[in-house]
Amino acid sequence: MEYKRLGSTDLIVSKLCFGALTIGPLQANLPLEEGANLICEAFELGVNFIDTAEYYKNYEYINLALKKIKNEIIIASKSYAYTYEGMKKSVEKARKEIGKDYIDIFMLHEQESRLTLQGHKEALDYLLEAKDKGLIKATGVSTHTVEVVRTAALMKEIDVIQPLINFKGIGIKDGTAEDMLKAIEYAYTKGKGIYGMKCLGGGNLIKEKVKAFEFVLNIPYLHSIAVGIKSKSELIADICFFEGEKVPEDVEKSLLKEKRRLIIEEWCEGCGNCVSRCRYDALSLCGKKVSVDENKCILCGYCAGACPEFCIKIV
Repeated sequence: MEYKRLGSTDLIVSKLCFGALTIGPLQANLPLEEGANLICEAFELGVNFIDTAEYYKNYEYINLALKKIKNEIIIASKSYAYTYEGMKKSVEKARKEIGKDYIDIFMLHEQESRLTLQGHKEALDYLLEAKDKGLIKATGVSTHTVEVVRTAALMKEIDVIQPLINFKGIGIKDGTAEDMLKAIEYAYTKGKGIYGMKCLGGGNLIKEKVKAFEFVLNIPYLHSIAVGIKSKSELIADICFFEGEKVPEDVEKSLLKEKRRLIIEEWCEGCGNCVSRCRYDALSLCGKKVSVDENKCILCGYCAGACPEFCIKIV
């Protein structure tokens, strides 16, 4: 496993970051013990970096995993809080529920523009105070937009940026994959720690995973890449990709057997773009939200490219 210093921070992170969203109640909803054991296996195979968020509701998995392995693991979390007190509660919640005195990286979650960054000034002020007190080690932002990457690159208050990047640009709200790559390179030159997310396009690029992984692994400006992992087979396959090894045949077969499903996130606005894109009549509007007919859905992922809010995932 390759390790790199995360920008100008003192954090040395593995190239593969364990994306913890998939194990929790919003997606696979693994039993607590099973999810914690999967995290432990990742750490034993060289992964030392885990990405989570208050919104994911999965701190207890990480807490149990840390009790089992007792290794020093780098944890990044994030919150939608925009006030000083709100962010203070978020950081305290993470420290308490994860069971650590400090959180390595704490970020403003899913910032959309320079205006939302301005609107979260109070929350960022608290993170800077928490950093001074040793409650967190680094501050950051996660984003699906090129604008925020470029804006955060010039903010001395921001240590780490987590941008969305994949070869098709699925989920990038204000540009193409090429636009995002240029912004990432710019932030890198400014000394920011950068770890990518959604390299598989929220699961929509799983059928093209070799191309998807090769794309992000060849970006020299990414210190680490967060990949959602929900099974031992996925973990082993991801480790192999990141270490340049062939995925074992039995693991490939196991992955093919894994049952996957299309999910529509709760922030769906019911625009209907995905319904029009679907060739199999698997999607329909129910009130102001889209629903999925699993008997018709073939998990092609074409609908995700039509969603302006990145609501559609395959898990």
